[in-house]
Amino acid sequence: MNDFSIYIVFIHVLSAVLSVGPLFVLFVVLRKMQESDRQLDQSHISIFRSVVRLIKHAGHVLVGSGVLLIIIGPWPWYTSWIVMTIALMVVSIFFLARAFSSILKKFDDVEADRFSLISKLRKATWIYIILLVLMLALMVIKPTLW
Repeated sequence: MNDFSIYIVFIHVLSAVLSVGPLFVLFVVLRKMQESDRQLDQSHISIFRSVVRLIKHAGHVLVGSGVLLIIIGPWPWYTSWIVMTIALMVVSIFFLARAFSSILKKFDDVEADRFSLISKLRKATWIYIILLVLMLALMVIKPTLW
């Protein structure tokens, strides 16, 4: 492994941490939302949107560095764990794009059931964490699936 690939691996791992780590902060925000009144919702939603934005940008770096690692690494694109990681990545991109923003927009409706929306955000956060952990497991374990 040369110096260039070591730097790319470091960037890849750092961006993976930034893609997963901030999600756990959202559980604190969700708990605060459940305990507070509607007046504080916008500040909590602002934190939520900022975390989702950070996750998206870290994901861009993660994908870019992953592509570079495949290009310079010993694995072909059709390797089973790479194909499965890409498939899960596509699913997670669509999930991230649809799940959080649509729920967060509903907080603007004063008639909306806050606790139901908070519950949906919690569920979406767990689903996204599970998707990311599955991708992480594929990248670390590198199983031969076929």
